[in-house]
Amino acid sequence: MNDILNLMLWLAGIGHFVVLIASFQVPFRLRWREELHRLSSLNRKLMWVHGGFAVLTIAAFGTLTLWLHNEMLQGDRAARGLAAFIATYWTARIAVDFLYYEHADWPKGWQFIVGHALLIGLFIALATTYWMVVL
Repeated sequence: MNDILNLMLWLAGIGHFVVLIASFQVPFRLRWREELHRLSSLNRKLMWVHGGFAVLTIAAFGTLTLWLHNEMLQGDRAARGLAAFIATYWTARIAVDFLYYEHADWPKGWQFIVGHALLIGLFIALATTYWMVVL
């Protein structure tokens, strides 16, 4: 089981950077230049700031997972606490997707359907990995 969790943690660390690759496409794919232009200056800035903090958080999750990989495997208390936070973050993100977003809200097209399904699958894999570290 430890070998499996070892691999899962390496993949999870890298997986965060895959999420970032997808997130860097959001402004273009969702036409933020056009869409955000409709917002007031403050609301537009809030969207960019919140997006920036999300990117920073996800980058930190990936970096800390790779850096503290052994500590997470060994059950170090601080590393398990970090894993619990990351697991909660991704679990909440999954819940938001299923309970708050509506299918009709998403852009049309097969590429968005496939991309959304792949991202949700990655979020589930991330949450599962970190819950396994915690448990």
